[in-house]
Amino acid sequence: MRSLRKTVLLAILVSVVLVLALLHSWPTRAYNTVDVWQRPGPIVERHLEDRLPEPDQRLGNIPFHVRDNVASLLARNGCVCEGESGGVNLPFAQLLFPRVSAHPLHTAFEASELEEMKRRRAKEYKSFQKRSQTPADVLIVAEANNPLQYPTQGVEVRPLKTIIIPGLALHNLPRDHYSVSISVCLHVLDPEVDGVKIKGDGEMHMTLSSSLLPNLNRQLQFVTYTNTLFHPSTADTVQFETEGHQAVFSIKIRHGVTPKLYNTGSKGDYNVSALVTIATKTFLRYDKLQDLIDSIRRYYPTVTIVIADDSENPKTISGPYIEHYIMPFGKGWFAGRNLAVSQVTTKYVLWVDDDFIFTANTKLEKLVDVLERTTLDLVGGAVREATGYTATYRQTISIEPGEEDGDCLHMRRGFHHIIQGFPNCVVTDGVINFFLARTDKVQQVGFDPRLARVAHLEFFIDGLGSLHVGSCDDVIVNHATKIKLPWVSQSESDKIYAKFRYPPASSDATHTKNGLLFFKNRFQCLTHN
Repeated sequence: MRSLRKTVLLAILVSVVLVLALLHSWPTRAYNTVDVWQRPGPIVERHLEDRLPEPDQRLGNIPFHVRDNVASLLARNGCVCEGESGGVNLPFAQLLFPRVSAHPLHTAFEASELEEMKRRRAKEYKSFQKRSQTPADVLIVAEANNPLQYPTQGVEVRPLKTIIIPGLALHNLPRDHYSVSISVCLHVLDPEVDGVKIKGDGEMHMTLSSSLLPNLNRQLQFVTYTNTLFHPSTADTVQFETEGHQAVFSIKIRHGVTPKLYNTGSKGDYNVSALVTIATKTFLRYDKLQDLIDSIRRYYPTVTIVIADDSENPKTISGPYIEHYIMPFGKGWFAGRNLAVSQVTTKYVLWVDDDFIFTANTKLEKLVDVLERTTLDLVGGAVREATGYTATYRQTISIEPGEEDGDCLHMRRGFHHIIQGFPNCVVTDGVINFFLARTDKVQQVGFDPRLARVAHLEFFIDGLGSLHVGSCDDVIVNHATKIKLPWVSQSESDKIYAKFRYPPASSDATHTKNGLLFFKNRFQCLTHN
């Protein structure tokens, strides 16, 4: 009997616990099912397209003259994979008079799989467009002499919050009755203005009317918009109408940007140790890595050095302000960059190769000064070879829109313009493997770990439109000599390193690079000089 009573009490206790757990986890509010694709509905899309003014046929007979120097600046309707032909076949001709070469990227795939790759790429690209485009990207033209006054840009609201829509007004010829309507989720904020009739307050379509225009405009100053669906980084489209006139504008829905600030101390001068972390990736070349560390310590004894290492039998690298991270063997160049940069906690990260040597000309304070006093995200320096030649490897990168086959990627040597206040610095799109950058921006772009041994500019291609890049030729780091003396035999580690570092042009590494440009970035062609 006592055993049965214990069993019943235990069953009751378990039941109570289960009920309490169920009540605790039960949702306290109803959740709607929301289509999260950031695209306006077909009705809104058609409305926006209909709002674009038709070309005035009367203008077709007016003569005009095309200025060739201006027309050449316009984008062509489709990119063509073409290089430069001809030229003089002489020694160093490509160095002195570089010709543009073109590389079709679809050759990274076998003919039997190319069509399938195109189909999958097209599907992914369509999905990308849906994710990245909003009604704020649709062209809206404010027609002349429209009596409606409204904001065309700059209106933002936090998700599920309410704002007053600024700038709404009606300017019209005198008449007996005035009326405007607004289509979106709107309310009228108290107070209500005398003489104004409001219909549809709090609904998707609201009408305000009055016989007194000043009163109507006063009421328009209290019209609010409320975001009702939690979907950050999108936009809502507002239709604003009066008799015979229509206007459309967008309200962006997004969170405010959360700042990421770095406490760099109170010193007046630049404290490089508090501002900069030096990051590098090493593979087998421990002698060169030690030379790099020794040269850094000569000029910057307390700057933190982060090392990513994917050697097969890693050696211990230790010392003050050194962080050494071991990776799987042969994991790769960009994977190592990701690892090293992920451990940086300072405002800036300086990227160096493991065979660089700091000298008296490697003034990091100059690079810090450029980033502190400009809007640049990344600034490269110069690398001096053992031969005395100094390289900055400045590259301009542009994308020419194509059609179904993809876009064209164009890379050229050079830069865009000189930076005011820094005569030795220019704005460009890609720089050499010696650069100082804002840590959060580099982490935002990231390095594709599929690029194992041969890669560099791919980082700047991924960062195009996100990274603001500069280059200064008066901050110089030396490059350890690569000259091989015939009487000095290669070590076993040097042979292994060369095998990984310099794969043949027909290797899988080249196919991987071209394949990523083709599929991931949706390029059909790469041209460069």
